[in-house]
Amino acid sequence: MTNFIPIFPLALVVYPGEKLHLHIFEPRYKQLINDCFQSKKPFGIPVVINNKLGEKGTLLEITEISKVYEDGKMDIKTKGISIFNILEVVKEIPDKLYSGAIVTYQPNFNNGSSSLMKKIIEGARKMHKNLDVTKDFGKPDTELCSFDIAHHVGLSIDEEYQILEYENELHREEFLKRHLTKILSVLQEMESLKKKIRLNGHFKNLEGFEF
Repeated sequence: MTNFIPIFPLALVVYPGEKLHLHIFEPRYKQLINDCFQSKKPFGIPVVINNKLGEKGTLLEITEISKVYEDGKMDIKTKGISIFNILEVVKEIPDKLYSGAIVTYQPNFNNGSSSLMKKIIEGARKMHKNLDVTKDFGKPDTELCSFDIAHHVGLSIDEEYQILEYENELHREEFLKRHLTKILSVLQEMESLKKKIRLNGHFKNLEGFEF
């Protein structure tokens, strides 16, 4: 199914189910938000990477306009709905300041592995502990999916976009597992290095080598 949506390109990745708060200050996007809120229609955030518009993005619904300032700027709350693929960008819309796009919606196969997801959650928490970071995923562990974890394991924007490209939950989980395995290995090496540095200059109780 194809559809036309208003778009708000940003250099960030939003996932389905994610709650995103935005401060709206540009005239074109103030108009976009007002139009979408009044018509109760969603808008899309295509991902911008290295100043280039990606082919994928996420459809969002406006859940609340929290504050409207005297100059028309707004604080809004949104929630990700689904991932889309851009077929064509429509740069100019009659009587509108913002642009739009003709899109199709990407299928999402929720065939993940509960045992693999458990390992990912454990790995993420181990990483946070090593870095002395506290994170609340906002859901019981049994309800978490790859989209809930992806922003919290130190992925680059390119890697977050790669998660967006996968249609299969199992593939997203495998990607996160590989990433966490690599990160935890690096953190372990850093911890070992710190211990060596602490020992430097101290008296060492070492046994001699027996010939």
